[in-house]
Amino acid sequence: MPKKKKKLLTRFLKWRYKHISNKTFIHIMSLVVGFMAGAVAVTLKNFTYFIEALLKKGIVFSENQLYFILPTIGLTFVYLYVKFVQKKPLQHAVSSIIYSLSKKGGMLSVKDIYTPLITAPLTVGFGGSVGLLGPAVKSGSALSSNLSRLLHIDAKTRSLLVACASSGAIASIFQSPIAAIIFAVEVFTLDFTMMSMLPLLLASISGVLTSYFFLGNEVLFSFSLTEGFELKDTAFYILLGIGTAFASIYFTKMYFAILSLFKKLKSPKYKLLVGGIAIGIMLYAIPPLYGEGFSFINNLLHGDHLKALGSTPFDAYIHNIWVVIALLFGITIFKAIAMTTTIGAGGAGGIFIPTMVMGSALGNVVAKVINNLGFGFSVSESNFTLIGMAGLIAGVIHAPLTAIFLIAEITGGYELFVPLMITASISYLITKNALDYTIYTKELAKIGALLSHNKDQMVLGLLELDDVIEKNFRPVHPDMTLGEMLHESVAKSKRNIYPVLDNHKKLMGIIVLDDIRPFMFDTDMYEKVFVNSLMHAPPELIFYETDNMKEVMKKFQDSGAWNLPVIKEGKYEGFISKSKLLTAYRRKLIKHSQ
Repeated sequence: MPKKKKKLLTRFLKWRYKHISNKTFIHIMSLVVGFMAGAVAVTLKNFTYFIEALLKKGIVFSENQLYFILPTIGLTFVYLYVKFVQKKPLQHAVSSIIYSLSKKGGMLSVKDIYTPLITAPLTVGFGGSVGLLGPAVKSGSALSSNLSRLLHIDAKTRSLLVACASSGAIASIFQSPIAAIIFAVEVFTLDFTMMSMLPLLLASISGVLTSYFFLGNEVLFSFSLTEGFELKDTAFYILLGIGTAFASIYFTKMYFAILSLFKKLKSPKYKLLVGGIAIGIMLYAIPPLYGEGFSFINNLLHGDHLKALGSTPFDAYIHNIWVVIALLFGITIFKAIAMTTTIGAGGAGGIFIPTMVMGSALGNVVAKVINNLGFGFSVSESNFTLIGMAGLIAGVIHAPLTAIFLIAEITGGYELFVPLMITASISYLITKNALDYTIYTKELAKIGALLSHNKDQMVLGLLELDDVIEKNFRPVHPDMTLGEMLHESVAKSKRNIYPVLDNHKKLMGIIVLDDIRPFMFDTDMYEKVFVNSLMHAPPELIFYETDNMKEVMKKFQDSGAWNLPVIKEGKYEGFISKSKLLTAYRRKLIKHSQ
């Protein structure tokens, strides 16, 4: 930073500390962050829709033939950007934010501000079947993080402002401020206290106002609820809850299965080619899979399934309702495949909006089946379309309250609150029992970077192994005599445990002071007894690369030991003592609870 700007910043910070309280400053920052995140979301949407509008005429003119090549072109642009500008693989937006909050104090790279604004529109605009919510949240959060760093804001407040940015982005996209707040609480596991609620509320309001300022009264779903909840439909909403639960499980398992297939393709070029061709074929057969899919949802909500499906190879049979049902069910099945293929091929985008598309299709299918079975039942297809979205959101990202309030705010009222609660809660309960982790959290759980509403688990997740490893233990060699060990290690150490290492720093065993106490003063034994006859295996080992703090704590509990050695890359690194671990835990708990 130039000296002149640095001086101005220093003067501003001094003035701020003197005249503005920390609480007031946080509230001001939450408004600013909400505005910035809202502006990012609007920019992202407009840029993407501009690309889609440019390509749409060509798609119509070519009678869908361009579907075969557009995804590959878009993915190629993303590949070139990542290779020559980003220079590191793209990360899943929400997962990387959670990791940042857990392990980096809310620190995000400057590149994370502008990279989503480039890669996501290129992916979605050219037909990639992913959403813009994740990239919008990532870009807004990175803006918030870097602004906080510039203004010397502490880690805890910075993490809160990152969550505020996510609320601002979501509120701007959906114009649903309450759901935006709840998303931050459920997905980022924020403590829902007055200290966090007011900044989140201000950021959400700021995000919504930004959307209104730039887009006016334009909304994603131009739908007005005409039919409310009827008691006789309760059984069908329970059925929909079960259906969306199984769809959520399918969605999640398919996501990881397809990504594992793409990991086998070592070259990014092969991933791009295979993914681009696969997406092109799917788009040609099922055009609604193109891009995010908001127009598909809107057409279903207005009861126009023919417009929702568009031109397909099955147009000759489209007047048969069961063909329509089969095609809509095909969207339910293939949306998950198309979305994951886009991500696996190197595209950038989120899973939230594809989840909504899949849920809307499934809800509409269930309603159409009920209405056309011939048993005299009649349900609202638009209502089931909406509630299907809630069921999938609740199941896929384990966020039932976000799902309920988002759909309630989209409809502009709470007439569907009861069926929303029925379907979302059933979907969540079944999915949660079947899958411990979501697409956002599974990989984070493996490395111990997962935040939790359980405060014990949360604090353990915030601790780092490097913070508690002690290295002031004097090692001994297995060929040493007892006398050499006493003079070179025991006499010079303040610890009562000694790691036995070979010439390559590999841990052979340990010796505790109690092991040698009976004869350490018997000089006759000094040249007769060797370290390799005294050493023994430690009660447990801690592996730096794989053990998280929860597993470390469990190893102490199961072994009953007070000190355990740490192995890093196959070599001895140091010890962790239970007393230091508990002290670090207590300090972190106090800091987190302030």
